[in-house]
Amino acid sequence: MNEHLERSKYHLLEEELKPYAALMGKAADAILDQNISNYPIFVVHQHQVDMGIPLLEKQPEGPKWSINASTLEELVTKNIVETSRIENFRKVYKDPEAHLCLFVLSELGANFIFIPRA
Repeated sequence: MNEHLERSKYHLLEEELKPYAALMGKAADAILDQNISNYPIFVVHQHQVDMGIPLLEKQPEGPKWSINASTLEELVTKNIVETSRIENFRKVYKDPEAHLCLFVLSELGANFIFIPRA
């Protein structure tokens, strides 16, 4: 796919998720503060997924995306992140105090992206 088109789709996604950044930030803080994980991850999707705890449900007249709170540990357990790739993932994972880690399931495939916290 054209890199410019792909980048604009991610920019659009970031704009669509901005209203929910505070919600995801609070969930990330809870995951960190309760020592559940040092790696909160938000699964952003438009279909049913069996991953994480639902925070926001896609609605015909509301949000275009559903968001579930998850962790690196859950993604490893579900074989989404291979055990052999955990260290690489930790190296690229951005500070959860400053960024939100999103695992986006879309027409572009499955991708990890980081967006600045609100």
